[in-house]
Amino acid sequence: MAMDPKKKTLVQTVGVVVTMGALAWASVPFYDWFCRVTGFGGVTNTAEAGSDVILDKTIKVRFDASIERDMAWEFKPMQREMEVRIGETGLAFYETYNPTDRPIAGTASYNVAPYDAGGFFTKIDCFCFEEQVLQPGERVTMPVSFYVDPEIVDDRDAKYIKVITLGYTFYETDLPEELASLTTAGEKKQN
Repeated sequence: MAMDPKKKTLVQTVGVVVTMGALAWASVPFYDWFCRVTGFGGVTNTAEAGSDVILDKTIKVRFDASIERDMAWEFKPMQREMEVRIGETGLAFYETYNPTDRPIAGTASYNVAPYDAGGFFTKIDCFCFEEQVLQPGERVTMPVSFYVDPEIVDDRDAKYIKVITLGYTFYETDLPEELASLTTAGEKKQN
């Protein structure tokens, strides 16, 4: 039994729209997974503790910070760069300030440049692992502890890297529900 050509076109169009929507929805988690597995895009590794091996060779680590266009925070590294021995645990700090009169939640995404270094840059602890909430006028110092994996010196491409840049971008996220309800209740009392 043949389908009416208009119905067939409608079904095909709806099918294409649904398929494209599903692909768009799945692309972000798939890309995130791909980057974490391959180190593509400068995605870093994580570890519970520092490296057991510390080499006499050093590498320079630079720090960068930015915010999403509409994010109201101020965000900057507290040091522009540091030199660490490969395998040695480094500790760097970023400062964040909320100059507004409302609480704001944010999440930091990160990358490492050059891309070849991503698979060798290992974070032990980082503010980027959790959502951050700053109250009105609050200023916070946030640490990141890391090391550069000694295996970098044996990698065909990465062994020539002399400088690694660790960059973060903060994006505003929805306030956790308990804070959002408190903020809404406070706004209603003022009105």
